[in-house]
Amino acid sequence: MAPRAGAGRAIALAARLLISLAATFFGLLLVTFLIARVVPIDPVIAVVGEQASPETVAAAVRELGLDKPLWQQFAIYLGKVLQGDFGTSVLTARPVLEDIARVFPATLELATLATFLGVLIGLPLGVLAAVKQGRWPDHLIRLLGLFGYSMPVFWLGLMALLVFYGQLGWTAGPGRLDVFYEDLVPSVTGVILLDAALAGDWEVFGNALSHLILPAGVLAAYALAYIARMTRSLMLEQLGQEYITTARAKGISEARIVWRHALGNALVPLITVIALSYAFLLEGSVLTEIVFAWPGLGSYITNALLSADMNAVLGGTIVVGAVFIGINLLSDLLYRLVDPRAR
Repeated sequence: MAPRAGAGRAIALAARLLISLAATFFGLLLVTFLIARVVPIDPVIAVVGEQASPETVAAAVRELGLDKPLWQQFAIYLGKVLQGDFGTSVLTARPVLEDIARVFPATLELATLATFLGVLIGLPLGVLAAVKQGRWPDHLIRLLGLFGYSMPVFWLGLMALLVFYGQLGWTAGPGRLDVFYEDLVPSVTGVILLDAALAGDWEVFGNALSHLILPAGVLAAYALAYIARMTRSLMLEQLGQEYITTARAKGISEARIVWRHALGNALVPLITVIALSYAFLLEGSVLTEIVFAWPGLGSYITNALLSADMNAVLGGTIVVGAVFIGINLLSDLLYRLVDPRAR
């Protein structure tokens, strides 16, 4: 009976997750659809141009289905999205999904490295700040966190370009690659570092890394500050628990108490913190991509918005929302995996 009961609970949990995901995604599609109908951009004019004849405009209205009731338009929109059809981009004349598949790996590469740097540096800093609470390392780390959290991304990016690229010449400039290195390695994943490594072309790898380090570092400043601040808060909570006092009374070393016991328990909520930070970097790298001419999803959506290309804007928005939903689901599953009490 116990195995059957366990299987029943697992099925019920999976069903609840699927229903929650479906409802969230449906809400996302509904909001994006309504936004497209509210913004002061005429999709018909964007397609046929301002000089089109009334007959051409009327034909475009019928072709786009804008002459139908709103609920019917949404049903058509929902059906197309579920089939992976986000329409055709006015700006590139290609399917929006094809454009997104081309630009999203650049944003993924940028946000992944930024999150990795944020965790690698921010987590130990947060632990150190908690252990040294009230002393100068704590004050210094909190000051650095405030700097990284509040500094405008575009200003920080411009200053990084001016100093490290313009003045010192330590890194490459804007873009993902120098012109000489473009198309030298086959695009397998769309992530240049991985593609260059798979091809064994370490010269292209080095050039791509040199271009990546500045924008990733600028984004990592935000991730680092957020992760360090949350790590400090969670560690202070754990270090004040009774089991820490008991461990110290037993003579367990301070390093083991901090890094194994306290951090081990703080790691559970930190998973959600890191996952949300990663999702925000995937969604919020627009200014960084513009400053560094990084051809990612943020730049794509911005250019589409400036060109009144609503199909591309809505397609990019849906992808960003789907990423948030997926990362939240993944963090929830990891939470249950790490903490047996949540199962």
